[in-house]
Amino acid sequence: MVNIKINGVDYSVADGSTILEAARAAGIKIPTLCYLKDINAIGACRICVVEVKGARTPVAACVYPVNEGMEIFTNTPKIIESRKTTLELILSNHKKECLSCVRSGSCELQELCYEYGVDETNFVGENPAVEMDESAAHMVRDNSKCILCRRCVAACAVTQGIGVIGANERGFATQIASPFDMDLADTACVSCGQCITACPTGALREKDDTDKVRDAIADPDKIVVVQAAPAVRASLGEAFGMPIGTNVEGKMIAAMRRLGFDKVFDTNFSADLTIMEEATEFLNRVQNGGKLPLITSCSPGWIRYCENYFPEFLDNLSTCKSPQQMFGAVVKTYYAEKLGKDPKDIISVSVMPCTAKKYEIRRDDQSAAGVPDVDITITTRELSRMIKQAGIMFEDLPDEKCDSPLGSGTGAAVIFGATGGVMEAALRTAVWKLTGENSDSPVEFKDVRGVEGIKEAEYDVAGKKVRVAVASGLANAKALLRKVQSGEASYDFIEIMGCPGGCVNGGGQIIQPASVRNFVDIRAERAKVLYGIDEKNPLRRSHENPDVQALYKEYFGEPNSHKAHEVLHTSYQAKKLYK
Repeated sequence: MVNIKINGVDYSVADGSTILEAARAAGIKIPTLCYLKDINAIGACRICVVEVKGARTPVAACVYPVNEGMEIFTNTPKIIESRKTTLELILSNHKKECLSCVRSGSCELQELCYEYGVDETNFVGENPAVEMDESAAHMVRDNSKCILCRRCVAACAVTQGIGVIGANERGFATQIASPFDMDLADTACVSCGQCITACPTGALREKDDTDKVRDAIADPDKIVVVQAAPAVRASLGEAFGMPIGTNVEGKMIAAMRRLGFDKVFDTNFSADLTIMEEATEFLNRVQNGGKLPLITSCSPGWIRYCENYFPEFLDNLSTCKSPQQMFGAVVKTYYAEKLGKDPKDIISVSVMPCTAKKYEIRRDDQSAAGVPDVDITITTRELSRMIKQAGIMFEDLPDEKCDSPLGSGTGAAVIFGATGGVMEAALRTAVWKLTGENSDSPVEFKDVRGVEGIKEAEYDVAGKKVRVAVASGLANAKALLRKVQSGEASYDFIEIMGCPGGCVNGGGQIIQPASVRNFVDIRAERAKVLYGIDEKNPLRRSHENPDVQALYKEYFGEPNSHKAHEVLHTSYQAKKLYK
């Protein structure tokens, strides 16, 4: 610990802390724009400057370490004027369409301008015409709103280990773009959307498909069904002022019903279905000498990454479709037959924490009934906007339950939204089978829980050692796969999620500002919601879902049957990195 003074008050703080961290521990908020903990500490935006006694000029609090006896001043007239001038300079060439911007109300630049009373600027900057990049399936890039904070660059390069965007040109001409100003669609972008959640302004946003959903609901000739992913219920409430880690499952269902969907279902159902198929596939490979390790296929960002960067592992991928796509496939086949409807007359909508789902619905081999398994997918953020636009008072909604038969899910299904959840769910059923379908087989596998980037465990199951690993975030996935390639590590089963922490931290979730993300682990807080739901569910293994059991009895026969493969499984193809 070191002794310092902040604004004349004595504090004892951890040695090695930055001024930003020390101030936060002392209950003092220093504003930031470019800083993101662990990935982007560059001191570039100069919003976080403070005065330090003895220093000739203000210093950037996000990178400046404290030392014994340091005296710091965070809110002097000089500092306030400096921050205000910096904001005016940023605004001088910023496209100011705040009233219609998708980030209005959650824009960090807008909030700082409000706090510092900046509504006009004393500087007139050049505002060259900027062509928006709408080439990618999942997002829009608008550099007229970019403030060059480079948080998106860090998310892509550091968090995900991909680096398809960076700073092009120099000086006033600097812009964030792809190499050689390529369209984003022509790069090896995996559509994860981590850059969107890192962006402090509206420069990056998901493609909005809410009008498509409204048009479908308004069509009297269509039956519109909706599914919501497990992680959505752990984040949606944040859009309505609820604390991070609030479970809004019942209100979410009620809101979707009031938006006009004909049927409100739950992706938890197809998560259970995924486990039935994937656990069976794993056991078949183990018992019949199949390709190991088996690697999960739930995350479309990870799948695209594997096709781009690690095609040698394509045969290791589970052939199971993701829960989103499995659900759509069941809706367009089994459910369409139950209703006596042509699959073309059913519109399948999904609400996902993931922007890569917008890419996934366009993939090949995702049309079990000859039409797309899922027609439209929207993010948690898009759902929140639809609820607000419809005038639905979310906080006052009663808790409601999903429709049957595709609205049920076990505890194993809901934990899919957290890193390690798919692995744990699969182990619950696989171990149950390997131990002779023993009802006393373990339910919880806590070694694979937690937000660590890479987790490993080994279990002794019916006399066989089962070695597993879990990775979340593609930089961690790369590190894990390199270990497998080199022979340094050997596993039977691997779970990989494209986003750090899993779907709870997906690129389509409600965006939290850096002032929260830097000091609160939103991944862990949202994951608690899912594990809490799991603990309270009387059914905690996927094979215990009675509606899934009925589906096999009536339609598929058994897991991995020929019909199940036709409807619930898919294929992969190695991609060229660039066209």
